[in-house]
Formats: sequence, structure tokens, C-alpha cells
Amino acid sequence: MKQNSYTSVQRSNNGISRVRLNDPDTYNSMSFNMLNSLIAALKDLDKDKKTRVIIIEGSGKGFSAGHNLKEVRSLKGKPNYKKLFDLCSKLMMLIINSNKPVIAKVHGAAFAAGCQLVATCDLALSTNDAKFCTPGVNIGLFCSTPMVALSRNVSRKKAMKMLITGDPISAQYAKEIGLINDHFDSSKLEEEVLKLAGTIISKSTKVVKIGKRAFYKQLAMPIDKAYKYTSRVMSENMMSLDAKEGISAFLEKRNPKWKDK
Repeated sequence: MKQNSYTSVQRSNNGISRVRLNDPDTYNSMSFNMLNSLIAALKDLDKDKKTRVIIIEGSGKGFSAGHNLKEVRSLKGKPNYKKLFDLCSKLMMLIINSNKPVIAKVHGAAFAAGCQLVATCDLALSTNDAKFCTPGVNIGLFCSTPMVALSRNVSRKKAMKMLITGDPISAQYAKEIGLINDHFDSSKLEEEVLKLAGTIISKSTKVVKIGKRAFYKQLAMPIDKAYKYTSRVMSENMMSLDAKEGISAFLEKRNPKWKDK
């Protein structure tokens, strides 16, 4: 496991790589150092041909408490504030634009930018006792950047309630509103995350890459343009060797042998 003072990176184990937020003394806060470390780790894994799925998890008592407020208070002037929030947004866009599916493995608290990170990941599983919150309104700093990811995963009124009250929600409710996929007993979470990752890596890497890219791109389009775009994507997908192999395998009642081409 490659480690610096802010993240630990475990390269591909059967196609699964991990990035662990490694600043438990600040509850894995999204400081400048943490954000830069995460960006570097994810860029590296995105280029790694052996990595097919990335898991992001937190060390210590929880996932992440969000931005480091001591650091935020020490910043002087609007340009420095913007630099921090732009860097956080850069991380979120890196996850969205990554060729690899990214799974958030959550325990403890995922608050503010930590909640934003969970909402941004392609998939998210948590412990039963995990808590999620966008509490910026409580300290006079509305969670405007977390709002981007939250409002694209949760229905409008439920997202607004989280943002405008700052109240924490349970894992059970987070699943109900679509913020996470599921939650489990803490003793089962690792097993379930690996099971989900294993399902993903059993698919064609090329097809998963095509699908992830198209998913996020069509979300920003009007419905008519989305259908035109995805029709083109599916037509191009049909030209791949794996589409031909997958259809043949289904018709011949056998398991496909992916070429990732």
C-alpha cells in the first residue's frame, strides 16, 4: 500500500484498487492537502490498466467531516476561498470523468464536502449507523458546492431540506432518497463492497467505460438530445467485439469471454 500523510493507495488486487482518506485526526477533512492527494491518487489509478474499480474509504472514526474549518478560517480573501472550492470541484469532476467506476465505502459521518464526495461517487454503500449531512447553513456557509452533487442524486425537496436545515440523516433514509445504494452491518460492509466491485469487474471494461461516460453526459441534455446521443452511443457500442461476443454468448447459452475491445 502506497501511503502519504493524507491518503493511502492500494493498487489493483484482482482489478480492485483502494484510496483511503488518511487524516483521522481531522476526521479526514477536505483540506488543500487532502484534496490534492486524492486528485493525484485518482489520476494515477485512472491510468492504471490493471485497475477496473476504485473504492474510496475513510480511516479512523468516519468517512469525512468535510472542509477543514480551521484551514478555511485561516484563508485570507476571496481568491483563496475560490481556490479551495475550485479544487474540491476539480476532484468531483475527476470522479465523474474517470474511466473507472468509483464506489464510496462509508462509515461514521459523511458531512458537507464528505457528503458531496459520497454523492459524486458512482455507487455508495455504508454501515447501518452512518450519518450524512450538509450542515453549512448552521455555520453561516451554505453547502453550495455539495448541493451540486446532492441535487443530482436526490429529489429536489429532499435535497433542499438537507441543505436548508443542516440536519443529519440516517443511512436508512439516505438509501430511501437515493443518496446511497445500500447499508449493512459494519461487519458485513467490506464483504458487500467487494461483492459489488466483483460484479462490476465481471463485465467488459470497455462497455462499462462507454456506459459511465454516456450516463453523465446525457444527464445534462434535454430528453430529445439525450435519445439522439445515446442512440449514437449504442450504435458505436454495437461495433465493439465485446458486444458481438456478449450477444453470441447469450444466444448460445454460455458465459461471455470479454476482450475489452
